Amino acid sequence: MARIELEGVGIEYDLIGPDGAPAVVLTPGGRYSKDIPGIPELARLLSDEGFRVLTWDRPNCGKSDLHFEGPSESAMQAHFLVGLIRALDLGPAALASGSAGARISLFAAKEDPAVISRMMLCWISGGLVSMMRLGSFYCCEPAEVAALQGMAAVAEMPIWQEQIAGNPRNRDYMLGFAPEEFTAVMERWAWGYVPPRDAPVGGISGEDYARMTMPVAILRGSPRDLYHPAWVCEQVAGMLPDARLVDPPWDIDIFAERMRDGKGLFSDWPMLAPQLAEFLRS
Repeated sequence: MARIELEGVGIEYDLIGPDGAPAVVLTPGGRYSKDIPGIPELARLLSDEGFRVLTWDRPNCGKSDLHFEGPSESAMQAHFLVGLIRALDLGPAALASGSAGARISLFAAKEDPAVISRMMLCWISGGLVSMMRLGSFYCCEPAEVAALQGMAAVAEMPIWQEQIAGNPRNRDYMLGFAPEEFTAVMERWAWGYVPPRDAPVGGISGEDYARMTMPVAILRGSPRDLYHPAWVCEQVAGMLPDARLVDPPWDIDIFAERMRDGKGLFSDWPMLAPQLAEFLRS
């Protein structure tokens, strides 16, 4: 494990594989760390295939620093992804990501398409119910706790425990915010979850998609997936200049199954290694 400071924010990361080899960045979803089961295993398999593989804890995830800035959390994390690729001299790098990680990859491609060689995206979030649920969980509930109980109570919320346990300075950072400052950030970030009527992902326009000319493979979604409905993947694929829908190596309803059985949302991702390696070489 290594750590780098970018714009005053500490980022934890792992980088494995041969020096100078084509680079790929793995980004999971939620606020999961880079060590969520399935991601390290996929990284090792890709490294064995000869790729340079970067896994990282996004700001507000794992052992990286908390950072309550930017127009939205996804856009902020994408900004640091672009900065990390540049700081480690890995560009242009491929991005492979799922759920929130897929949104971050799209925002990174919007910010600086030159540092991204290609993308493989899975489980792109969308739809009114999905985005309102995510916005409530990640923004509205913390804002409500801050307004009613103060920042010390926010620091006790379950969604922040991994970040504070792994990086104790994160508690001090959080307590440095007045409740009204924090709720203003959550208000701004919550707008990032409001789905537009004319685009599948909020904050990314048709003009933004047109600039993403790199090859993109999008794993087909399930029409029964409440959080990542199939039509979102289909619409994103239709808006990108060089995108294609591909079948995933797992059952199309695996996300819901893993939510029910608790085995880990990314535990099946090592199955993606052969397909991803082939795409990276194409």
